[in-house]
Parts: sequence; structure tokens; C-alpha cells
Amino acid sequence: MPDRLPPLTALRAFEAAARHMSFAKAAEELFVTPAALSYQIKQLEEFFGIELFTRLNRAVALTDAGHALVPGVAEGFDNIRQAARAVHKLQDETDLTITAGPAFTAKWLAPRFFRFTERHPGLELRFVASLRMLDFARDGVDAAIRFGTGEDAGLYSEVLAEEWLTPVCTPAVAEQIAAAGGSLDGQLLLHDESMDILNPTPTWQAWGRITEQEGDWVHGPRFSNADHSIDVALEGSGVVLGRIVLVERYLASGRLVAPFETAMRSGAQFRFVCPRGAETQERIATLLAWMREEMSGLSAFADGMRFVDL
Repeated sequence: MPDRLPPLTALRAFEAAARHMSFAKAAEELFVTPAALSYQIKQLEEFFGIELFTRLNRAVALTDAGHALVPGVAEGFDNIRQAARAVHKLQDETDLTITAGPAFTAKWLAPRFFRFTERHPGLELRFVASLRMLDFARDGVDAAIRFGTGEDAGLYSEVLAEEWLTPVCTPAVAEQIAAAGGSLDGQLLLHDESMDILNPTPTWQAWGRITEQEGDWVHGPRFSNADHSIDVALEGSGVVLGRIVLVERYLASGRLVAPFETAMRSGAQFRFVCPRGAETQERIATLLAWMREEMSGLSAFADGMRFVDL
């Protein structure tokens, strides 16, 4: 087997033709004539000494050799594209793409966006709200906020906040709870099913157990997204086990209150994650420093709380 590599232009023609399964479409993508593309593929077949395509009347099909070549060539060009994007990212000193879950984006990140832009007008943030684990190179993401108890192998990872929960509601609902001697009986309990990813799961049943309160902890509307259950609580329609990172802004403004002094530790964390070494780049270091500062205010709400592990 020769050590020399096949012609790059021929490999590019082969990759496009195999992806489209059409010489004409591949030629159109590469801005060459179908005859020129066919010649390049013929060169590649001569290099290997075997046919890579079976030519049909108005179509082509990969031979066994062609099928064997496709994965490596496709991966190779994908790696080149990712490397090119990485180089462009290093040259771009103004755009900063950050991904986080929809609830964190809606309730924590987006409302604070103006404070970041006021302090750093030269940086433009792009938010990608997704629960999918995005790939930094392939998806063009600079940093991520990940939630849970997992590990971030091979990446720079810094804990921004420990998540804990306590019932929250509007001041008017809190007055009803106080008038009932601290009982939640008769209140609509809102269930945040986004926390089902945790084991053990911080549920209303767990709350009843650790506080030794009687009540119907099972019934009530259920929400797959934490921000939706918080929105219902903000309307005064019920009580939600508020995740401190997501409800902190509303507690600070007084729109929501925490009528109890007991909180459950979830064991989960919000972590700032980026490719290892990228945390020292000026753009990303600026974002991380700002997020550390913004998260520092959470400690004020822990004063006077009694924390219980699930």
C-alpha cells in the first residue's frame, strides 16, 4: 500500500458525489462541470486501481470499494471544516455564542443580558437555548452552562452555583399559607418535571417527608419546563418548589416570596463549561468573570434557611 495520499481535489469530488449520489449535483456544488468532476473521480479510481462508482443510465451507485472509502473521507473533510471554524473563531473577537437550557436562558441569562452589554459593549452574545449537549467545534459554541450532577470530561468546568429548592409563591398566596398555620392544604401545587433527571428527585413528596407535613403531594399540574411552572406561580395560581437559581430574581424583587425556612439540596450544579484552555481567552474569561459576579448574589437567600439533603 503506497504511503502517498490521493489527490485532494479528487477526494473532494468523491465526497460530494457520494453525498449527493449524483455527479451533476456534486459538480454544481463544487462549481465545476460534470465532465471535470467525472475526470477527477476517474483519477481517484486510477490511484486506487479499482472502481468506486458504478455508472448507471442516469444515476451512480457506490461499489464496495466506494462504500469502504466514504466514512474516512467524510470524517476527514468534516474535521477540516471544524478546524477552519476554530481558526475563524480565534479571529473573531466580538461574537460570543453560549448555550444553556431553556429555563436557565429564560429566567436567569436573558434578563441579565443588558447588564453584560452595558459593561462590555464590544461583545455580542448569541444565545442557543437547548437541552441537547452541543459540540463546541461542530456547533460553533464558545461556552455552555450545564446543569446536573454529571462530569465534563476533557473540558474546562467550573461550578457557578449549587441548586437548592424551597416553596415559593406570590405574597398574597403566602398570606393564605400563614393564615392556615403554615399548611399547604388547599393550595395548588405545581410540579416541575424537569427535575426528574436527578436521583433522588426533589419532589413535593420529598418536601412533605422532610418537613413532616401532611398533605396531598401528588396531585396538581405538571410542567416539563421549569420556567413554565414558575410563570404559573408568578400569576398567583399556585406554589412551586422554586429552584433558587431560577427564582432568585423574583425573590429579590418581591414578586415571589419563600414562606418557609426549609430548603432541599438537590445535589445538582450549574457549571460553566468550555474547551480546555479557552477559559483564558479574553472573550470567554470576560463572560466567566461576569457570571461569577452575578451568581454571587445567591448567597443572600441562604441566610436563615435550614438545608436538608434528599
